[in-house]
Amino acid sequence: MTALLIIFAKEPRPGQVKTRLSPPLSPKEAAQLYHSFLLDILEEMARAPEMRLAMAFSPPGAQVIFRGLAPPGTDLFPQEGADLGERMSRAFAWGFAAGFGPVMLRGSDVPDLPAAVVLEAREVLAAGRTQVVLGPCPDGGYYLVGLNEPQPPLFQGPAWSSSTVLADTLRLARRLDLRVHLLPTWPDIDTYDNLRTFLQRAGPAPQPGWRSREKARRLLGRLSTNEP
Repeated sequence: MTALLIIFAKEPRPGQVKTRLSPPLSPKEAAQLYHSFLLDILEEMARAPEMRLAMAFSPPGAQVIFRGLAPPGTDLFPQEGADLGERMSRAFAWGFAAGFGPVMLRGSDVPDLPAAVVLEAREVLAAGRTQVVLGPCPDGGYYLVGLNEPQPPLFQGPAWSSSTVLADTLRLARRLDLRVHLLPTWPDIDTYDNLRTFLQRAGPAPQPGWRSREKARRLLGRLSTNEP
């Protein structure tokens, strides 16, 4: 079977994305930066061989926007569910029902994640060495989850958008007797401090995240020149 990577993404609309970056960025600038995140993620993930790409987008009416962003051949479908866990579970169900496997899902807050990390997730799942793959974030969440088959209970307990998401998920996996493989820890970008750390590690083109790095430098440079 062909592996599938689903990218969870929001429409880059001012006031709806990267809100914790405002201030110092304006809502419009935060949305522009998030747009660069999406472009970097799609560019890097498209480099992964023998893997199908899909985007689960929000809100439901944003398909036209994402059709313009995504590479040709990318599957698009809206996120559905009452909370993040249900939306993720339904996205996995969509992927497995379409005949893909293994299926991986990643967020859009980590623009510099190398394709090699996703390939590691695919390989350990495809080899049957694990049933769940998780990519930890330093803030207690995770940037990627991968499965060999649907596991709805795995998404029915964590306190979403909290610092215990990863720990909650690992606890659920143990309760369900699922083997877990942890990927390298990778920082996401939610706050100004996260953004500053990102600028210290991200490199120029063609390194992953280069577009977001350049956009952030321009935006923050504009702020410094406008200071009294």
